[in-house]
Amino acid sequence: MALIAFMSLTMLSANAQTGTLPIMYIETRNHQPITSKTIYIPGTYFIVDSQNSEFNIGSAESPMSLEIRGRGHSSWRGVKKPYKIKLAAKTQLLGMKKHKHWALLKFYEPTVAGMQLGNIMGMDWTPSTRPVEVVLNGDYLGLYLLTETNRISKNRLNIYEQPNWNEDENTIPYGWLVEVDNYYETNQISIRENNSWNLRITYHSPDSLSTAQRQWLVGEFQNINSAIYDEDKINSTWEQMIDVDAMARYFIIQEVLDNSDGFHGSFYLHKDLMDDARWVAGPLWDLSCNQRAKTDYTFRMKTSYGFTPHWIGELIKDPDFCIAVKEAWDEFYPHEVQSWMEYIDEHLLLCSDAFEQEKVRWNYTNQEPLNVRVDRLKSALHANIEWFNNNLPSTPDTNTNVVLVNKEVVKVEYVNMAGMSSTCPWNGVNIKVTTYDDGSTSTTKVVVK
Repeated sequence: MALIAFMSLTMLSANAQTGTLPIMYIETRNHQPITSKTIYIPGTYFIVDSQNSEFNIGSAESPMSLEIRGRGHSSWRGVKKPYKIKLAAKTQLLGMKKHKHWALLKFYEPTVAGMQLGNIMGMDWTPSTRPVEVVLNGDYLGLYLLTETNRISKNRLNIYEQPNWNEDENTIPYGWLVEVDNYYETNQISIRENNSWNLRITYHSPDSLSTAQRQWLVGEFQNINSAIYDEDKINSTWEQMIDVDAMARYFIIQEVLDNSDGFHGSFYLHKDLMDDARWVAGPLWDLSCNQRAKTDYTFRMKTSYGFTPHWIGELIKDPDFCIAVKEAWDEFYPHEVQSWMEYIDEHLLLCSDAFEQEKVRWNYTNQEPLNVRVDRLKSALHANIEWFNNNLPSTPDTNTNVVLVNKEVVKVEYVNMAGMSSTCPWNGVNIKVTTYDDGSTSTTKVVVK
């Protein structure tokens, strides 16, 4: 009798998917439950996309191999679990570039909006994400975001990657991917940031350090931290170690999203191998939007939990940082806002039917349809944008720069990799050229997916 009840539940759950989105079917070996965030379980998968058959991968008769485990910190404690996936072979999933490593994140509207903002703001690389419905061992799990993970590789963050256990002092300073973290990890160093908190740096690549690598990393971030906290902001040296433009763009993204975790955790930095290499903010990860009335910079506003706004309270006092924020903002506001809002509508509202099933599967108490949630998110983003535009960070030094404050955008064009120009961005990688009324120009990379 129990077996019949289990089979009935399985059939009911498996038939819950709407098919309006790609469906990812996963089976673990012997239907073993996924209970660990460290131990992978072998299994198989296939993807059915009834809207675009060229995205189909494998089949029920011939599934593909994978390994799967849990992932996340606070999100793992929820009833609906996020997962980390490692495919047996590098595979192009749903139009995203080939790779073995992927994540299944809980569906969250600010993630979709924020990742696209990263593309618009010209971050070095931003993870792509696609909505999918997931069926695990016959159980319909609802709506997820199949997402590229932050890794150094040709089809992800394409920079030099130094090897584990490196002893070569000439290459140790290059090829890093680290995270300013708010959780304790074993692959981590910790230094004293200020009188109130420590700075935790989790090293993801390389992920196993020689003594020489560890000593260099500790010394590097002690030097960076000392430079950032230098009281002489005019002559501080942190810009010799950190890319000020990328940090300014990262700051804008966190402010527009009103993401309290932006300088608290999941705050990634990377460093390539090149002349005068500096640490660059990004890639983005773990984005949220408070959707509250914004009355101050996000790192100064209270939340329901304690957070540590690493560095930003000092960076915002630096004139060069404030100038970089203003220049990056002029590239974004106001001409990129409408296309971003259209992207949010286009890529979120197609999830409406699947979201209705998601609410049933996980017994949501809030029964609002997705379009209402999306409209509320866009309203919050619009309000954040206008608040920030009226409260751009400045110091007495930047306030005296009349030319910078007053210049207006007169022309924006996009140039693709073939050298063709247009007033609208091309699909793929573009160089956005902004011309101002004083004859000056600025350029930034824009990726349209």
